[in-house]
Amino acid sequence: MRLSGRKASSYAPRWTPRQSIVLFSLLGANVIGFIAQLLVQSSDPALVSQYLGLSYRGIDQAFGWQFFSAMFLPGSVFQFAANIIVLYVLGRDVESILGQKHFLYLYLLGAVGGELAHLFLMPSTTVLLAAAGGVAAVVVAFGALLPELEIAGSIFFLVPVKLKAKQLSYGLVAIGAVLLLVNRQGVVSHSAYLGGCVAGWFYAQSLGFGPPSFLQRYLRARRLERERLQRMSVEDFIVQEIDPLLDKISRGGLASLTRCERRKLAEAHARMTSTPEEI
Repeated sequence: MRLSGRKASSYAPRWTPRQSIVLFSLLGANVIGFIAQLLVQSSDPALVSQYLGLSYRGIDQAFGWQFFSAMFLPGSVFQFAANIIVLYVLGRDVESILGQKHFLYLYLLGAVGGELAHLFLMPSTTVLLAAAGGVAAVVVAFGALLPELEIAGSIFFLVPVKLKAKQLSYGLVAIGAVLLLVNRQGVVSHSAYLGGCVAGWFYAQSLGFGPPSFLQRYLRARRLERERLQRMSVEDFIVQEIDPLLDKISRGGLASLTRCERRKLAEAHARMTSTPEEI
């Protein structure tokens, strides 16, 4: 039944829901990776940590495939289930907003970020199963895209929990930081959380989502200040910017000036010695 009560034109395209091709491909890759992990472990449990997980030993022996294989290996059955659920539930909205290409880049960047964080922050004796890195990037991007969206759930299907999307991402960052300090031995997966979160945040920021970072606010403030000074006439520049510096020099000497204040003196000299055409 159509709401308008009219028949659709034969020339009108049929509406179809947007296909989540990348999302389901990533879900399938995680399932395949987990099944392969179980099969390998059933024959020889040591093969996963020696050849498939990311390790310093593998890098020394030029096992380059470890950077790819580790992306789809979870640390446990519980983590695999959590990765699949979180990726499916949050990934649908993230892929719909960012588009399939950016969603794929986000996931892969999170996986690579998790691996790099492990290599820089964990001991050389550890081995990383990095499936959580890409999922962590999706969680943080979800918090940047829809920060005030409330997510309702329960802990062990008993304790009801309601969080905002941004609080979920903050919690994941905190958990990743704590686990990074507590568990630093053997085969691990949590060391991919923090790197994945950072990668997801940076990628969302690069696309214009989320509040501006400290660096962005600082650069914007500097740009606005530079534009303000450029609009000032020489007389106004001397009165408003240079006279206070001269008073400061009379009180504490030239050494009391900061680097920024010294640049203002140099700019004043350049303005006063330049011709009107140069100004």
